[in-house]
Amino acid sequence: MTARFPAPFARRSLGALAIALAGFTGSAQAQERDMLNVSYDIARELYAALNPVFIENWAEETGETLTIEQSHAGSSKQARAILQGLKADLVTFNQVLDVQVLADNGFVDEDWQQDLPNNASPYYSLPAFLVRGGNPKDIQGWDDLIREDVSIVFPNPKTSGNARYTYLAAYAYALDKFEGDDAAAQDFVGKMLGNVAVFDTGGRGATTSFVERGIGDVLITFEAEVENIRAAEDEGAYERVVPSVSLLAEFPMALVRKVAEERGTTDVAEAYLNFLYSTEAQEIIASFNNRVHDPEVVEATADQFPEVRLITVEDVFGSWAEAQETHFADGGTLDQVFRN
Repeated sequence: MTARFPAPFARRSLGALAIALAGFTGSAQAQERDMLNVSYDIARELYAALNPVFIENWAEETGETLTIEQSHAGSSKQARAILQGLKADLVTFNQVLDVQVLADNGFVDEDWQQDLPNNASPYYSLPAFLVRGGNPKDIQGWDDLIREDVSIVFPNPKTSGNARYTYLAAYAYALDKFEGDDAAAQDFVGKMLGNVAVFDTGGRGATTSFVERGIGDVLITFEAEVENIRAAEDEGAYERVVPSVSLLAEFPMALVRKVAEERGTTDVAEAYLNFLYSTEAQEIIASFNNRVHDPEVVEATADQFPEVRLITVEDVFGSWAEAQETHFADGGTLDQVFRN
């Protein structure tokens, strides 16, 4: 059965969508519209699979022809591009800070995280490891990443939300290991960063370095990307390693209201964001190895995901804003660790 749009969750979405659907006439049905989804680096294939389903549903509901354009790069780079003029109708990022900077500059509603369930994140993942077939370096967890014989690939935390999750996951693990000793945690993360063979600007670039260029013993990226790479390559070429402790990686999304209102796409952009919570969309999202929230899909895919103790940024660092100020701002802990 083809799913229709779920009951909108956003406070503003319900009225906007109802007005839009009620206002269509015969002439409106002939309209063609387009919108731009600006997203993170490794989500290209996911949204290429989701878009045709939404387009078909939208056409059935409204009679309107819709084109959805995609833009993909490191999420921080994408946020800067929007501030500089890229006309995004909506964003589907992998890091809260990169949506928040848009809110701080008036592009996104101030209370954007309250507009949709799960902090406006329809799915989640976690930093995991991709190692070469047979796991020749016997990499099992974070401790192995500071060994002198291990070479690592992951993106630059300055430009990639993916990499910020990796950095914070390693830092949180070290704080737990050393019972809150921040100096010991900095030393641990410094050793790990010292083993990085190449810092690409985004997750897909890191994947290219590891898979196509053959650099490194382990790629650290989202669990979903790890599994998608394994599925695309020869059986046995790579193995997944999920550490016993990792960091919850949410994938926040928001209407870029400033642009959508200019372009007249608010109704369709809000409908698209709500669509991502539908069972139909959640099944597609889970098929790309993301963990989802829909109870039916969670039950159906339980064997797909190993158990892991997930900690949150709020658990360890207080909030994303505090993590940004302490670790990622100019002169912050990340810069200090790099210098050391």
